Amino acid sequence: MNRSSPFRAAAVFAAIALPAMALPAATFAQSTPAAVAAPAHAIEAHIQALHDQLQITKAEEPQWAIFAQQMRDNAEAMGQAFQTRGENLGTMNAVEDLQSYAQIAQIQSENMQKLAASFQTLYNGFPPAQQKLADEVFRAKIQAHGNAGMKPASP
Repeated sequence: MNRSSPFRAAAVFAAIALPAMALPAATFAQSTPAAVAAPAHAIEAHIQALHDQLQITKAEEPQWAIFAQQMRDNAEAMGQAFQTRGENLGTMNAVEDLQSYAQIAQIQSENMQKLAASFQTLYNGFPPAQQKLADEVFRAKIQAHGNAGMKPASP
């Protein structure tokens, strides 16, 4: 089993998180069941698409289930954070506004650490050809999202 480089792993995890991060904050700020259901549907569609693209086998299903549940948990945590922010937005002062963004960034960071750990276990269990496929799938996702901050700074 091959181990991936930290940069390669970071790129993979960024690609996984992009669909959830691309959902508008206003979607999460709504308190109606329909508004909460839309992101859940989008996450489920992303999970299924990723499952198909990575060609997850029956033997990989138990570890995939852990990874997929982590994506769901992360989406739920972000949804709750954005909903709380949306509910309090009208009464927040400037400091509270910044603290609210900091809290969301911290939740996102913690979520990515959990997602990274669950994906690393799954990825390390892939045969080399499937690891290469995963690398290509996530590289394509990053490129499709305009490299999402992965470009080096201009001199």
